[in-house]
Amino acid sequence: MLPDSLRPYALLARVDKPIGTALLLWPCLWSTALAASQPGGGWDYLAGAPDPSLIALFTVGSFVMRGAGCTINDMWDKDFDRNVHRTKNRPLASGKLSTNRAIAFLGLQLSAGLGVLLSLPNMQYCLILGISSLPLVATYPLMKRYTNWPQLFLGMTFNWGAFMGWAASHGSLDPSVVLPLYASGVCWTLVYDTLYAHQDKVDDAKLGLKSTALHFGERTKPTLYGFSSMTFIGWNLAGFGAGFSEPVYYIGSFAEIQKI
Repeated sequence: MLPDSLRPYALLARVDKPIGTALLLWPCLWSTALAASQPGGGWDYLAGAPDPSLIALFTVGSFVMRGAGCTINDMWDKDFDRNVHRTKNRPLASGKLSTNRAIAFLGLQLSAGLGVLLSLPNMQYCLILGISSLPLVATYPLMKRYTNWPQLFLGMTFNWGAFMGWAASHGSLDPSVVLPLYASGVCWTLVYDTLYAHQDKVDDAKLGLKSTALHFGERTKPTLYGFSSMTFIGWNLAGFGAGFSEPVYYIGSFAEIQKI
């Protein structure tokens, strides 16, 4: 559907794989929903619903910044990607796109991300908070070279939205809500990205790269059960911090954790 000249940029940003955008968006939505809720005040769902315009901004921001993260990742990893079956056809690894063009594209992506930040409510607070995530965005692709826990750094990056939703809604952070919410998201990321990393573990081992899939090995299943339990605990602590006493929240949390 895209002209041939634009296809490498779309593939670089993983436009064809929207699950990454969804995974980045979910923590934003969790935080925004908790910030907009009115626990103890009855069940007027419309009165406690998040602002649709805020949800739209986070959706656009997640799409743009997920794409920027993929561009940064592929710039760092292009030499490795050439030797991994799953990634050898990516635009930079295959030579379909030059590094200079990728850098220019990254500039456009980051400019769009800045535009979203500047459009958020409580803009000054959100701007500082959003910019403070950039060191993680820029360096998490490198962690597979140095630590057995690159998925931990991915989780720290991908779940920054747990802070952003509350900050955009209130112009502040409530540690009793956002810290357990952030921690639960990090644990959740460790679960899904460890499973994802198992498909590359043979190539990663040959290249000297590290991952939790290789690190956990035969202990993967019980370890991920542990992280799933920590995700569940974090969701419940966040709800408790937000003032939820009604059982519906905790029943919903239990129902969701069954899907992980």
